[in-house]
Amino acid sequence: MRTRLVRSFTTAAVLAAGLFLIPDPAASQGLGGRGGNAADADAPPAPSLPDGRPDLSGLWNGGGGIGRLAPGEEMVMTSWAQEIFDYRQDPDGNAANEDPNLYCLPSGVPRMSPYPWRMLQTPTHGPETHIFILFEGNIHSYRQIFMDGRDHPEDPDPTWFGHSIGRWEGDTLVVDSLGFNEEFWFSFQGHPHSEQLHTIERFTRTNLNTLQWDITIDDPMAYEKPFTATSQARLMPGADILEYICQENNTSEGRLRGRAIGPGGN
Repeated sequence: MRTRLVRSFTTAAVLAAGLFLIPDPAASQGLGGRGGNAADADAPPAPSLPDGRPDLSGLWNGGGGIGRLAPGEEMVMTSWAQEIFDYRQDPDGNAANEDPNLYCLPSGVPRMSPYPWRMLQTPTHGPETHIFILFEGNIHSYRQIFMDGRDHPEDPDPTWFGHSIGRWEGDTLVVDSLGFNEEFWFSFQGHPHSEQLHTIERFTRTNLNTLQWDITIDDPMAYEKPFTATSQARLMPGADILEYICQENNTSEGRLRGRAIGPGGN
């Protein structure tokens, strides 16, 4: 009980301090924590479901974000996006107080909070209809990935996580998402996007303990060309999602000023 209470209060304080002390999952894969992260050395092979499909389920930590681009990739902002980014980096501005993540709102895609998340495949003994990603951070939010062959709606309502449809390419889950709002930031530093954002995520469980997660960003209003970021999530065996109420004691967000920066002053 004491651990959970302290965690709620200290987390709110860290968020209110501009998230300086929280490692970016994109830059620091496999953050340690309760239950520990499984090591890669001599890791068993990736498990399968009864019908032979890859089993991606489990409690994971890390992955996501744009902090590590795939080899040969580059991120080139349009003038529209650069203007927004420069505003968020203005040392005399108020951007540090404008990150929606500071107000316990969802991180969107591809950004992740530094807390564990769980992937659920359903059903496990027949054709999948849905895959869910449950987040401990923010507001215990979730992503819903439709696996039943449907298409995207013609005019989706913009949302924090967009509309996601999935398919299997061999052992890789490919998730196609669009219909995002413009509210969330890609990073602590304030990389923007538009409602034209289209993401393609590729999840591959390379062994029992490792989930490779590559994300292609296509947003012609914000970036001159598509680019791909690469990351890994680590299995947290023996651990569970805990109750985390981001809003508890989150009282200092109105005091922050200056440019938005990430862990380590980046």
